[in-house]
Amino acid sequence: MVATLLVLAGCSQGSTPLPPAPGPDTLRVATHNVHYIRLGRDTGPWSVGDWEERRESLDLAFKALDADVIGFQEMESFAHGSVQPVNLTLDWLTDRNRGYGVAAANDPAVFPSTQPILYRSARLRAVDEGWFFFSETPDVLYARTFNGSYPAFASWAVFEDRRTARRFTVVNVHFDFSSGTNRRRSAELVAARIRPRIEAGETVFVIGDINASAASRTARILREPGLSFVPVNGSTFHWNRGLDLTPAIDHLAATADVEPSGPATILRRRFADDWPSDHYPVLADFRWR
Repeated sequence: MVATLLVLAGCSQGSTPLPPAPGPDTLRVATHNVHYIRLGRDTGPWSVGDWEERRESLDLAFKALDADVIGFQEMESFAHGSVQPVNLTLDWLTDRNRGYGVAAANDPAVFPSTQPILYRSARLRAVDEGWFFFSETPDVLYARTFNGSYPAFASWAVFEDRRTARRFTVVNVHFDFSSGTNRRRSAELVAARIRPRIEAGETVFVIGDINASAASRTARILREPGLSFVPVNGSTFHWNRGLDLTPAIDHLAATADVEPSGPATILRRRFADDWPSDHYPVLADFRWR
């Protein structure tokens, strides 16, 4: 068993080729779960000290994605379960990538900032944004999930292409990892929220960590309003060790009016000799049909 794990780890220690730059007629969309930072810990996994060691890796991974739009999950710095105005990860990335704007994030007292959507501001402008919680009361800030577990939610933003005036919506999700019922009910809520947009002819992307495979019932629920999943070949969660043991749980889905150029690209590689997080970044290039 140990030998098998070492082999699997070795498969990801190498360097997955970086994707070519996106073409002028494509839209590059990406997702990355970057893990919470525990402000009350100076050392150890996911502590402030750990963040200071891996933050360069995360910045290099962000630059390597070269995405027009990227949705993040678990981008939060917290202590003792309270809502904090501090967001070390968001501040770090935006300070070092001035060409990107931030949508779907604000003062956490009024807008959950854990799932921001960054976008290339020279190409896109954000025209609307919002959130809803996976809950019986989805429009109540920090509402508990359907079974009373920790709050989980979708952030969303509408963007307009500065060159073409074409608009599209990005919904950024993070579903419950432990409860299948929560995942399915969350997917049903997302499907209900995006259905009117799709029926009105809007372009919609649903991206993020659904904690389920593309063959799951959760994914099938998301397909019902008219989404298609980009194939993601292999693991996207690697235990912060490069161990590729599970099917992909981080996904990109879109309406039929956009077409991916092929399967998603997974950046299975270290940057600055460290893993950016326990999830690999995932991206795909889309063209309007």
